[in-house]
Amino acid sequence: MTYEEAIRYIHSVDWKGSRPGLERISILTERLGHPEDSLRFIHIAGTNGKGSTSAMLASILKSAGYRVGLYTSPYVERFNERIVYDGEPISDDDLARDTETVKAAAEGMEDAPTEFELITAVAFVYYRRMGCDYVVLECGLGGRWDATNVIHTSVLSVITGIALDHCAILGDTTAKIAAEKAGIIKPGVPVLFGEGDDDAEEVIRKTAEARGSLYTRTDFSKISEIRPALDGTTFRFGERTVKIALPGLYQTRNTATVLTAVDLLRAEGVGISEDAVTKGLAEARWKARFEILARDPLVIYDGAHNPQGIEGAVENIRAILSPRTSDGRVTLLMGVMADKEHERMIGMLAPLASHVTTVTPANARSLDAAEVAREFRDRGVEAVSYACLEDGVRAAIDIARREGRPLVCLGSLYMYADVKRAVLSALS
Repeated sequence: MTYEEAIRYIHSVDWKGSRPGLERISILTERLGHPEDSLRFIHIAGTNGKGSTSAMLASILKSAGYRVGLYTSPYVERFNERIVYDGEPISDDDLARDTETVKAAAEGMEDAPTEFELITAVAFVYYRRMGCDYVVLECGLGGRWDATNVIHTSVLSVITGIALDHCAILGDTTAKIAAEKAGIIKPGVPVLFGEGDDDAEEVIRKTAEARGSLYTRTDFSKISEIRPALDGTTFRFGERTVKIALPGLYQTRNTATVLTAVDLLRAEGVGISEDAVTKGLAEARWKARFEILARDPLVIYDGAHNPQGIEGAVENIRAILSPRTSDGRVTLLMGVMADKEHERMIGMLAPLASHVTTVTPANARSLDAAEVAREFRDRGVEAVSYACLEDGVRAAIDIARREGRPLVCLGSLYMYADVKRAVLSALS
């Protein structure tokens, strides 16, 4: 099997979409000899923040000398990014080899695996073959019925935060969503909870108690002396002085969860020195989270795609970008999904926008760019829609240059690669 054949095979079942349940992945992993049983996992779920949290934890463990797998979704530029080993995406040859193994096991299954189940199985096979010491395993959606939850145990369960998202699938209250995320909690395995309201916390705490799992909540009150900058943030967490390469104020909260997770891992016998923590945080990178794409003009991409994510983006704009302009406003490029709370998100962004260029992401769930522009104009913000993303990006860059403002590109992670290519093309 070639790399191209592997990708075609994986995507050939995309039509199945999300089909909750662990029956198919359980049968598939059994046919593969249960590769997951030979691995030790840090299992991570959450509405927002789980990608950055996973990346930082994996970087710290690698700096501590361990062989580390990092499994995340979705990818933002190339498929191989989903399956990472020691900081490097799986090679094309390895992906082809391990997909062929999974394909052979999946053939003949009465209920064929979904795309996400196939990818998860490929990751397990690859990580077993590479002899990973630890795998940082990010849930795809929810937790209880997510394919990653086929694992029987973990070293630590982390739920980064709970907010309303994917309500049609996970539930329309934070308590219902928390119940789905809490499904990753394993008997006797410590669980760490980050951000969420009292209803969400009660569900997670009670689930932990019922399963005999030590419950810990990140103490965000220990964060102080925050000094945000484009190239990273310095702050204090308790007695620690922390420097992270990831920009954005919300990354201080993700880092607080990571540091608390490190303490819990140490209590479980995982050797992690302070030097490894410092080095791992300094080297951790995560695309599309307030990422600088260009500096002249300043162009930033943030994959905020729900109200909680937009709240974080607004916080970053105010703290890092607004001081760079006379009136605190920036230029925006935006594309959103129709099933998100787009009116609420636009309402949060409008006071900070001098001009908005809207585009339609290449996704069936996208909201038409013209509708997004209309909603901004209804709030008194000048906004123009573009049918062609490349044209929209060029127009937004021209406006940013003319007005001397930063350009912030917001929207689905699925839009990131197209926007990045268009930015580089426009500035070349």
